[in-house]
Amino acid sequence: MRRVTLFVNGTTKNGKVVAVYGTLADLLSVASNKLGIRASSLYNGKGGLIDDIALIRDDDVLYVSEGDAFVEPQNDFRGSDERSGAHTDWLTLNIGGRLFTTTRSTLVSKEPESMLAHMFRDRDVWGNKQDDRGAYLIDRSPEYFEPILNYLRHGQLIVNEGINLLGVLEEARFFGIEQLAEQLEVVIKNSQPPEDHSPISRKEFVRFLLATPTKSELRCQGLNFSGADLSRLDLRYINFKMANLSRCNLTYANLCCSNLERADLSGANLDGANLQGVKMLCSNAEGASLKGCNFEDPSGLKANLEGANLKGVDMEGSQMTGINLRVATLKNAKLKNCNLRGATLAGTDLENCDLSGCDLQEANLRGSNVKGAIFEEMLTPLHMSQSVR
Repeated sequence: MRRVTLFVNGTTKNGKVVAVYGTLADLLSVASNKLGIRASSLYNGKGGLIDDIALIRDDDVLYVSEGDAFVEPQNDFRGSDERSGAHTDWLTLNIGGRLFTTTRSTLVSKEPESMLAHMFRDRDVWGNKQDDRGAYLIDRSPEYFEPILNYLRHGQLIVNEGINLLGVLEEARFFGIEQLAEQLEVVIKNSQPPEDHSPISRKEFVRFLLATPTKSELRCQGLNFSGADLSRLDLRYINFKMANLSRCNLTYANLCCSNLERADLSGANLDGANLQGVKMLCSNAEGASLKGCNFEDPSGLKANLEGANLKGVDMEGSQMTGINLRVATLKNAKLKNCNLRGATLAGTDLENCDLSGCDLQEANLRGSNVKGAIFEEMLTPLHMSQSVR
């Protein structure tokens, strides 16, 4: 027994599978009952009229007509798709003057909530403009749109060399393709070079110095010089504000009028350095060595170390005439044989500080903490008026 599938002429919907027996008239009678029409002619898929039942093979697809000519089933198939909302038809996009050919399903299926999906899911809802060739006009960058279209086609992010990922990211955001935007953000973040926090070496810094005029202020604010060897260099007038100079070797360096405000000098070695007129407000020099340093400027410019953390520093034999150490912390510091004439030590923490052999003539010690401080072998007598508020 043979069986065939019957469709109304020009359609591919609501087909009926029937058994073939008897004559061609018998089959037409069955088709009339099954399809609800007055069947009078049978056609194969290529439009050939069947006039003998012997021409029918098992599992043939036949189109039944009421006497009208054969109609291509694709015509009704496309019309049916359009009426039912299925979008598998091809279309062309004009993106910034460049043409891209794709299907509606590509634009709609992968990212159903994107702008492109809303634009092409339902016809004419967005009022999409078309050029004279029928391509849909979209005023965006074709260079950045191509990776987005390929992503919608196969789900993979592939960007050709030379295309800026930031541009693709902006297009993905514009079209509302959120999953792609998230992927791009991760790729861009991973492609950025890691932040370099490594300390600047002596060689690198000397190169900077040689390229800068001597009268120009070199801005080194916030830079990392940790552990660097900057000994015997001319560092005058350089702005080291908030720089990391911990454990630096600054022996015999010329830091005249440099700005070391809030800089980290902990554990640094500044023995024999020239610190005339230096600004070290609120700097951290805990545990640093400043033996034999010169803070005294013949022109009268005074070094300012107000509020500095100088715990445990060794400043033995330093020239500090007129220095400002107001409210600084010098707990457990060594200031043996220092020249502190006219120094401002008001409110300074001098607990357990060794001031033996110091010259404190006209120094201001009002309000300072001198608990446990050593004042042996003083060069000049210390008057009570200097230390009493």
